[in-house]
Parts: sequence; structure tokens; C-alpha cells
Amino acid sequence: MRALIAAVIGLAAALALILTVTAIGAPTGSTSPKPLLTTVPRHP
Repeated sequence: MRALIAAVIGLAAALALILTVTAIGAPTGSTSPKPLLTTVPRHP
């Protein structure tokens, strides 16, 4: 019975987090036009 209660509480917490993020919405901003470097450039 305790496991069922813990599962319900966890599911409710996850649902509340999802609804909060949905209500706040995506952050405003723009992406950088410069590409990201994935490797360290070699020095000659």
C-alpha cells in the first residue's frame, strides 16, 4: 500500500512540474549565428 501511495505522490509531482513548465512557457531569446566549436583548434 505504501508503494502505491508513493507512486501516486510521485506521479502528481511530475504532473505538477510539467504543468508549471507549460504555464511558464519557453524562454525568449535567439540563437547565436556563430557555430559552436566541437574540437580544440591545433596550434601550428
